[in-house]
Amino acid sequence: MVASVVDGVAVRGVVGCIPEGRESQADLIARFGEEAAVKIAKATGIEARHRVEPDQCASDLAERAAGHLLNGMGWDAASVDLLVFVTQTPDYALPGNGALLHQRLGLRKAVPVLDLTQGCSGFVYGLWTASVLLKSIGRRALLIVGDTTSRFIDPMDRAVAPLFGDAVAAIALECSPDAGAMAFDLGSDGAGAPYLTVEGGAMRRPSVPPRLFMDGTQVFAFTLREVPGSVRAALSGAGWGVGDIDHLVLHQANAQMIHHLAQKLGATPEQTVVALAEVGNTSSASIPLALCLALSSLLTTRSRRLLLSGFGVGWSWGSVALTLGPLALCETLVLPGRNNPAEFAASATDAE
Repeated sequence: MVASVVDGVAVRGVVGCIPEGRESQADLIARFGEEAAVKIAKATGIEARHRVEPDQCASDLAERAAGHLLNGMGWDAASVDLLVFVTQTPDYALPGNGALLHQRLGLRKAVPVLDLTQGCSGFVYGLWTASVLLKSIGRRALLIVGDTTSRFIDPMDRAVAPLFGDAVAAIALECSPDAGAMAFDLGSDGAGAPYLTVEGGAMRRPSVPPRLFMDGTQVFAFTLREVPGSVRAALSGAGWGVGDIDHLVLHQANAQMIHHLAQKLGATPEQTVVALAEVGNTSSASIPLALCLALSSLLTTRSRRLLLSGFGVGWSWGSVALTLGPLALCETLVLPGRNNPAEFAASATDAE
């Protein structure tokens, strides 16, 4: 069932940001051996991941992405009416990252700030939340999504260490009477909570550092069980079939999962976006980052029909069918390390 159809709100620009620190296949070979590392890369499609330095946080990636987005769009900070920050890895237990970014960007005191802790479905949930709120309070919004998951990774845990990378994306939203409708489908199943966790709060054991636990078999089964129905519901809400979309952009968890889902949905390889080889699974940033890495030249020159779907921790899932573009900005930046002042943009290969 379609949870919501939102019209009158347009995505104007997307900027992704990854940290300069990079873990390569050679690093995995050194830890796990060549045979295991090659097998993991073949199954997941992931060759490298970017990781923050010890003194870098999600807010640092967000500040760089959002600042570049505002400058590139020609938006004054005073014109922003809403800030929504989606992350599972906030800098502090409190305050939320939204308050930190509000201050760094110099937003007005009248701007509401909302922090969400959604995981891999966070981009779609955040897009829905920000769009619905924006229609009632103003004209322009910033949506920030992403995590520094490496903080919770045991480097010797081959179930998660080869998969997750750090990234944040900033998305510019604007109310517009000629914006097309976005058809959302959202869902949750709390029975999946034990299968993808990081201990914290009352469950935190002081003597044990917080570590990410993932039952990959359960994740895969959940994805194949719930995601196809969500995608079809969002398509139905838009009045489309799979053949009507230009691109299917699923949460970039691993290549094998993406291909299985695409096949089950009847999407062609040409429609299906896979853009995780050099960045890994970047949680809630994975969908907007995939747009920047794989579709930048297309989305900045023309409009495209897209189906976007995120899914994971909770369980939770969210899909949206929308027409996107032409965007004023769609690119990926690199946040330099503290000891490297050089500024440079990430290279990206467009998938036509």
